[in-house]
Amino acid sequence: MISAGDFRNGLTLEIDGGVYQVVEFQHVKPGKGAAFVRTKLRNIINGGVTETTFRPTDKYPQAHIEKSDMQYLYADGEMYNFMNVDTYDQIALTADQIGDALKFVKENDMVKMLSYQGKIFSVEPPMFAELEVTETEPGFKGDTATGASKPAIVETGAQVMVPLFVERGNKIQIDTRTGEYLKRI
Repeated sequence: MISAGDFRNGLTLEIDGGVYQVVEFQHVKPGKGAAFVRTKLRNIINGGVTETTFRPTDKYPQAHIEKSDMQYLYADGEMYNFMNVDTYDQIALTADQIGDALKFVKENDMVKMLSYQGKIFSVEPPMFAELEVTETEPGFKGDTATGASKPAIVETGAQVMVPLFVERGNKIQIDTRTGEYLKRI
């Protein structure tokens, strides 16, 4: 059991039957009245964020989130297939369970599966992806004065804004958390 006075960012708790992660917290000591803890909690199952206040003495059990490395194998219609590289167990997840997690992931790339009590609720792609540009318009000479950018489609089908010097066939590195271009490889 963890008391509200010991909350810290990233902590995962079970509160009223739900599983929440502390996004941010603040200990408040008003001039009049008792101290309290103001928090922003993210429901890890559905992603919703709520603001809640707690008394510093409130206690909640910590939720244990399991992370496992899986290899993305292929998409089969609405199902996405993954394999545990240690046990060779395969699982299939629906497009609703995946969301946008595979936007920058190619077949045979490794991802992290997050599960709570054996139920997978999220897929985390690697932080950075190296992908080939399959479509982009040519940049024009003289348009480089302000660091302009243009849209490009990468091999997974995702659209990324890239600098004007990036051409079709170039390999680029992308930050998968923000979808931003990092560098040309």
